[in-house]
Amino acid sequence: MELKKILATRRSVRKYLDRQVEKEVLQRVVDMALSAPSSRNTRSTRLWVVTDKSQLATISQMRDYGAAFVKDAPAAILVMGDKDKSDLWLDNCAITATILQLAAVDEGLASCWVHVNDRPVKREESDGEKADTLLRRELGIPENYGILCAIALGYSDFQPAALPAYEGEERVKWL
Repeated sequence: MELKKILATRRSVRKYLDRQVEKEVLQRVVDMALSAPSSRNTRSTRLWVVTDKSQLATISQMRDYGAAFVKDAPAAILVMGDKDKSDLWLDNCAITATILQLAAVDEGLASCWVHVNDRPVKREESDGEKADTLLRRELGIPENYGILCAIALGYSDFQPAALPAYEGEERVKWL
């Protein structure tokens, strides 16, 4: 698919068909995502592909807001960075996560970014626990892996609205 079409098509989707995503499709998405550039070519980004329903449920419970839909997604990919490899792991992960979402569109999938880094488990009555702490404990994620986000993936169950045009001068300044 052409990049222009991918960019015009990519939308955040939280409702997926009850259809597994083939392992070969997920592998191609991962391969494309890991071709993303990284600071000083450190390749610090780590991806964990999750298709197990109980683990998807765990990810959906990492926050009491904005993550519940993950339990119904056929897959999610945790985007993490090895902090021992790069002090710019967060930047590297953000680039990889973006490429991952574009690669998903190229493979006919829909996706939604669910932020993890520095987000509380409970938004209204926070007890201080962070989403990454919960995931680290429940999924056995190493301490040196910083967790940026989870990308939910699946075949879309609806046709999202077209992306509106950007607002011009409010977002772009020519000097």
